[in-house]
Amino acid sequence: MSSYKNNAACALIAKTVLSALLVLAPYHCRTADADAGYQPQKTVKTKEQTVAQTYPAVGTVRPKSETSISAQISAQITDVHVKAGQIVTSGTLLITLDSRQATARLESAREALRGAKASRDKARQAINSAQASYTNAEQHFTRIKNFYVSGAATEQELENAQAGFLQARAALSMSRESLVEAEAGIQQATETITDAKVHLGFSKIIAPVDGEIIRILVEPGDLALPGKPLAAVRTKGGYRVEAHVREGLINTIKTGSQLQAVIPTPGLSLNAVVEEIIPYADPQTRTFLVKAAIPAKEGIYSGMYAKLMVPEAHRTIITLDKEAVIHAGQLELVMVKTNGTWQRRYITTIPLDNTRVEVLSGLSANETIGIGEAR
Repeated sequence: MSSYKNNAACALIAKTVLSALLVLAPYHCRTADADAGYQPQKTVKTKEQTVAQTYPAVGTVRPKSETSISAQISAQITDVHVKAGQIVTSGTLLITLDSRQATARLESAREALRGAKASRDKARQAINSAQASYTNAEQHFTRIKNFYVSGAATEQELENAQAGFLQARAALSMSRESLVEAEAGIQQATETITDAKVHLGFSKIIAPVDGEIIRILVEPGDLALPGKPLAAVRTKGGYRVEAHVREGLINTIKTGSQLQAVIPTPGLSLNAVVEEIIPYADPQTRTFLVKAAIPAKEGIYSGMYAKLMVPEAHRTIITLDKEAVIHAGQLELVMVKTNGTWQRRYITTIPLDNTRVEVLSGLSANETIGIGEAR
């Protein structure tokens, strides 16, 4: 019985020691005994690398072949020029919105521009006339002043000449101010015309790509609102991720920029190109809808859960070739060259890509790591 108790105590101690080793394994720079006979086949260096810290914007996989058409302004729909099943090409007019307000604004701005240009021409003519009067008045005042000094002119004549000179100078200054005002009016009218043309252009909803109309969601007389779907077009292509990005990060994303899309179910990480950023924030979630194209891959289906990785910040990490990591059960270790000798060192890592891992603890930058053993 005593022997049985001793054996049980020894087993308990062994389990305790093993548990302690497993707990302590991830801690920084745990080094085992030196291995004097170890000779690696090759060596690599740990590297310090700056990587982007990303925010996973939750999204859904959608077929790129289906494009939702929406308006950018609020206006009443006057005409629907296409119907479901119709084949269209890029630039085909789909829907027309009421443009009377934009047209009236454009004509008003053009009239204001014509008036401002006429005022500018008059101001230039007035400046030329005022400049001539000012030159004559200045010369006359100078002449009368000389006569007055020599006694050939009276004080009244000098005062009259001076008053004429001051009036001519004031008239010239006013003419120049009128020119400045006219130029400002031209600038303002030009900007209004540009804005009105853009607004007028939004009244014509055109097909962005070649494809087939699969749904018409409105009729003449309906009210179009920004972000409200009007029609859907099926086009050729792969898939895209439609994700909701919080408003604090929306300015870090630009159309055409490349992000990383993660689709957990098939375990895919793909390059995604931002195609569209809906310029409207959801007032409830304070997020913007971002659409990014991804290549077609086996195992991807419409409606799958996806994440769009949006750059948020940067951090510095230590990386190492994956083949340098030795796995001993649940433990990870490497052969590190320290002071001319090779030592086993416990580390903890997480995958970085297909060939490298990120070292969470156990190594620093620019350390020499052995791979394999000389044969």
